[in-house]
Amino acid sequence: MASLITRAWTLPSSLKVGHFLSASFQSGAQIPRKMSQLVSSSSKGHVALIMITRPEVRNCINPDTAEQLFEAFQNFEKDDNLYVAVLSGKGGYFCGGYDLTALSKMDMRDVVKFSPPLGTNDIGPMGPSRMAFSKPVIAAVEGYAVAGGMEMALLCDMRVVDEKAVMGIFCRRFGVPLLDGGSARLPQLIGLSRALDLILTGRPIKADEALQLGVANRVVKSGTAVEEAIKLAEELCKFPQECLRADRRSAYYSTYDAQSIYDALKYEYSNGIGVVAKESIKGAQNFVSGVGRHGNFKADFSLKDKKSKL
Repeated sequence: MASLITRAWTLPSSLKVGHFLSASFQSGAQIPRKMSQLVSSSSKGHVALIMITRPEVRNCINPDTAEQLFEAFQNFEKDDNLYVAVLSGKGGYFCGGYDLTALSKMDMRDVVKFSPPLGTNDIGPMGPSRMAFSKPVIAAVEGYAVAGGMEMALLCDMRVVDEKAVMGIFCRRFGVPLLDGGSARLPQLIGLSRALDLILTGRPIKADEALQLGVANRVVKSGTAVEEAIKLAEELCKFPQECLRADRRSAYYSTYDAQSIYDALKYEYSNGIGVVAKESIKGAQNFVSGVGRHGNFKADFSLKDKKSKL
């Protein structure tokens, strides 16, 4: 990307989630073009809070928004103090997909800018849709998460969904294909038959059906999706992080890359065995000392006295 957004992740305690942070744009020796801030990045403890801030267009993604969203997730990946990210949209809307007004003004010269995937960390039409995150990302879905917006929700590890939210491949109606992982991820999440029902018809699904299908992980009371997603993220932050990330990598490898169950088992072992010395022995000692007995998940299991890089 030609420009880099530099952000200070930690907000003063007096500021609330969703406040904008100042950003500077660097582009070599060139004077950068002015770009509105369309993505808000902040943090709460070890949780990164990334919010699309175009509520006037249902948080649809245009090229500038895609760039800023991509860079926000790059910053999250680089920050060792951030363990989990929560993605949301301002104003009660998650994301209405790609900005069709912007698309309607494009010609073939613009379309060719939608380059094919070159790797796991290049920018997609919606921004970070081709990134392979090393840390968990949770979608806080309110309002509409449709078309490319649904693809952004599928990019995340888990989806906390408002009881009044609506999801669906709405772009079916206008001949806009899935270019941000929808056809790659949805069948893996819910199975080919159910995925094709949603992909081919484009029909809307409400929160209860999304939960039944496996698209939603949690359904929460209206207006609480961001709050509940942050709570879930904070729960993940309490666990030993190297172990959590290793098991996450193994699950993704098994789902998307493994050639056989034996291949998946070999990867699971080689990927996880190093964690035993780094975290497991200390964790077992904590258990013996009384931490987490009787199925208690309320303790802090993060091994804070451990000083290795995550």
